[in-house]
Amino acid sequence: MNWRKDPPMNKYNSNDVTKNENRINGDVKKSRKTSGKASIAGEADKASQTSGSAPAEAKQLPDFKFSMANQPLRKMPGGTAREATAREFPVSQNIAAVLMTLRPGGLRELHWHANAAEWAYIIEGSVRVTILDPQGRLEIADFVKGDIWYFPRGHVHSIQGLGPGKTEAKFLLVFDNGYFSEFATFSISDWLAQTPKEIVAKNLNVSPDELTTLPKSEVYIAEGPVPPKTGVVPISGPGTFLSPPLSHKYQLRSQKPFVKSSSCQVRLASAGEFPISTTMTGALMTLHRGGLRELHWHPNADEWQYVLSGKIRLTVFASSGLSSVVELEPGDIGFAPMGYGHALENVGEGTAELILVFNSGDYQELSISTVIAAQPSYLLESNLYLPEAVIKKLPRKQEFITSGHHARP
Repeated sequence: MNWRKDPPMNKYNSNDVTKNENRINGDVKKSRKTSGKASIAGEADKASQTSGSAPAEAKQLPDFKFSMANQPLRKMPGGTAREATAREFPVSQNIAAVLMTLRPGGLRELHWHANAAEWAYIIEGSVRVTILDPQGRLEIADFVKGDIWYFPRGHVHSIQGLGPGKTEAKFLLVFDNGYFSEFATFSISDWLAQTPKEIVAKNLNVSPDELTTLPKSEVYIAEGPVPPKTGVVPISGPGTFLSPPLSHKYQLRSQKPFVKSSSCQVRLASAGEFPISTTMTGALMTLHRGGLRELHWHPNADEWQYVLSGKIRLTVFASSGLSSVVELEPGDIGFAPMGYGHALENVGEGTAELILVFNSGDYQELSISTVIAAQPSYLLESNLYLPEAVIKKLPRKQEFITSGHHARP
């Protein structure tokens, strides 16, 4: 039983699943919980207990919480950026992120990413992007709060702040490679600065003397005027570039929720809803006070979470008697590795809003309510040690979001 009416076909590679499990389990060995904080005693510890050898050194679960606000801020006249990669947040091996602001006219210069696709969510303000694909197809589009984009790996693009007025644009960039760094991308200004000027001049069909004002190093974020609202065409003239068959833009916040109840609203953009987004899925979840995104796991993707507002309790189950409970506040990142059981609960006084990102365009999940509803009662009695009277009260369909019979006061 699934909350989506038409779940997409399973497209993930089982080798990728095995690789991810091995990667996580290399850090998280079998263990016992102690005083609410998991200590890790690995397989080697078990073997040593039976063989009489000295036990291996205990390890701990990785952190599943990270504060983006504590990251160093790269500040420039046209805007700012701070990033969270696997170097700072080691459990997030497959997903990295950047929180960026642009002043009106501030330009994240023309660049591309050689090792990651880019997914973005506009938190405040508005921006204009240009993106050119390898087939020479051009899209120029404006984005406002609640819009998302997806740029495939290697596609050249720019981002420029539009205001309105003096309003800075604030947006979240998420990449499907944990070791990606926004500060080590392939930028046009850097490329031209590092290339002999006679080659640049020959390539651009001008004299070297005409290129004396070119930047001597990477610009990264430039400061310029706010671009015009109309009449935006490439310098080659109108109609000189074809449009791509799939748009890079999706208006996530304005879409009809896939899940809507008294406890929550969830809007989803997988490859099914946003076809160009083949390697990433994004969601906007609004969780009301006391609401619980039920215990579940994703068999084909990690889940990366960013809290926009409210207070969230994230629980993560790592198997072998291991679990973690952390509280997330605005600006915090949470993470649940592929296959790890987890839940999200609003423990604040008001409504919470989160961005969820998965490193697969094919959204898949298994929820505990679905698993229980699919089993015969005798199996649940034997497995969970519950009497028949209690079994009769268990969910008969997927809950997805629940407040339980006794909502948090």
